[in-house]
Amino acid sequence: MTKAEVLLWIQLKNKRLLGQRLLRQYSIGSYMVDFYIPKLKLAIEVDGGTHSTEEEKQYDRGRQEDIESLGIQFIRCTNLGVYNDMNNLLERIKEEVKQRTQ
Repeated sequence: MTKAEVLLWIQLKNKRLLGQRLLRQYSIGSYMVDFYIPKLKLAIEVDGGTHSTEEEKQYDRGRQEDIESLGIQFIRCTNLGVYNDMNNLLERIKEEVKQRTQ
């Protein structure tokens, strides 16, 4: 896990995310997602600097489309979002969880 992933994991683990079970480094087909809530079919990805090239962006789009074709929703954030705006990121994730549990 990257530093940003560890920081986000600390905030989300132990069912702190509205009681939802959250898994880290979860395999979906031939892909790995940073975090996954199985009950809600929700993946959370933290993108670092290696995701900034056009080649990586294209790979990420294809990967996300493949995973979404299985009915899994994505939330994407960046390392900078974790470091500089954790509260808003957590609120964004909680809002998505609330919507999916209703």
